[in-house]
Amino acid sequence: MTTFLPLLDEVRHCTLCAEALPLGARPILQFHPDARILIAGQAPGRKTHASGVPFADASGHRLREWLGLPPEMFYDPHQIAILPMGFCFPGDGKTGDLPPRPECAPAWRAALLRQLTRIRLTLVIGRYAQAYHLPHAGGSVTEVVRAWRDHWPAVIPLPHPSPRNNLWLRRNPWFGDELLPALRLRVTQVLDGEG
Repeated sequence: MTTFLPLLDEVRHCTLCAEALPLGARPILQFHPDARILIAGQAPGRKTHASGVPFADASGHRLREWLGLPPEMFYDPHQIAILPMGFCFPGDGKTGDLPPRPECAPAWRAALLRQLTRIRLTLVIGRYAQAYHLPHAGGSVTEVVRAWRDHWPAVIPLPHPSPRNNLWLRRNPWFGDELLPALRLRVTQVLDGEG
């Protein structure tokens, strides 16, 4: 199946909001129609921008631990699609990266998602991805993640795996005690073709 390649090439050469990006346009995503798991994140960080590899930072290390996946499985586009809400590094804010650029999702997301017909599990990371993929969930990131069973087994909301969220993880031990074991089991089931 190669019908997706022109679209992917177009996305990778996008300069729609280049003038607003401090480091210029460098769309970063991982995509193949065979993927069974979709990771919907926020936007690449500065380190990811430099490497060109999604989640090539401490957040990615933690996310792979949460999922119970080695790098070779995580970075297999035939297994895992990674489509952040913004494909380029948006810049630095006061307490973290700026929000994803608003032009990106309307320009590309629907066309890419239409190609992902084999997705059995969508992991929705952070506020912007949750607003898009779970528009009726409402509430804070904590409230949406705490209600993860409401979306089971097709969608699992997650907090951002950034080290900046260490305090959140300490304050919410249920996340590690309840959600993460269920998440790892679900990821294994989906990749083994059981769900």
